[in-house]
Amino acid sequence: MNTIHSDTKKNTTIKAIETAFTSKIDEWSPQTRTTILQTIEALDSGKIRIAEKTSQGWIHHSWVQKAILCYFKLTSNKTNHNSPLPFKDKIDSKFQHKHLDNLSCRVVPPTHVRYGAYIGNQCVLMPCFVNIGAHIGDHTMIDTWATIGSGAQIGKHVHISGGVGIGGVLEPPQAKPTIIEDHCFIGARSEIAEGIYIQEGAVIAMGTFISQSTKIYDRISGQYHHGVVPKNAVVVPGSIPSKDGSHHLNAAIIVKYADEQTRKKTKINELLRDF
Repeated sequence: MNTIHSDTKKNTTIKAIETAFTSKIDEWSPQTRTTILQTIEALDSGKIRIAEKTSQGWIHHSWVQKAILCYFKLTSNKTNHNSPLPFKDKIDSKFQHKHLDNLSCRVVPPTHVRYGAYIGNQCVLMPCFVNIGAHIGDHTMIDTWATIGSGAQIGKHVHISGGVGIGGVLEPPQAKPTIIEDHCFIGARSEIAEGIYIQEGAVIAMGTFISQSTKIYDRISGQYHHGVVPKNAVVVPGSIPSKDGSHHLNAAIIVKYADEQTRKKTKINELLRDF
């Protein structure tokens, strides 16, 4: 019975947001406005997310992205004069809604997390930026000057190194978010964007750029991947020659795979150096 009521409420919420997204704000009812605000609160607390992993794979909820875009219509620019991080934005700081004393994480200034982003337990946020709609799993480290884009899905026990850019997505709502699964390592100054899917346990070396147009070459099998880095793959930046040999194109090279036994015996930095 509870499941039925829950499903009915969810369907009602989705219908209200879909209708609001295609209509003008002055046509929204008070209940529609409340529904949008409640959806962002649920996103912020981790009760819902833009994408979630199921037994059938990742499911993308475009209606949640639409709710965020509707939320922008409801908000206006506000100025926060509080030191050391004054700002003027349409989206509050997460910590204006959820007091830091009530969050089980470590936050180093001048970190800025926008309201509507979920931060799991025992996370460490070095000076970084986390955008609305992002979901960061438990025990994950976001290192200095890393940016986590809107809607990005970051798993548990992940290390996002200094200066990494994880691409975001809000428009179009059908565009899928960037996904970094559990136990991944993303090396410093790397850029993972455009809905790239990094599967569990993958290790990405420093300075690797991966977008939907990047060829991901597996030197072991000789196969190419597009948009997906396989589970436990160890990836370094490289290049692939053009068909006529006149130039080289940026590529990501899978040099080997690290299994659990290897991980227990070998540090991540050694995995990236020994190939």
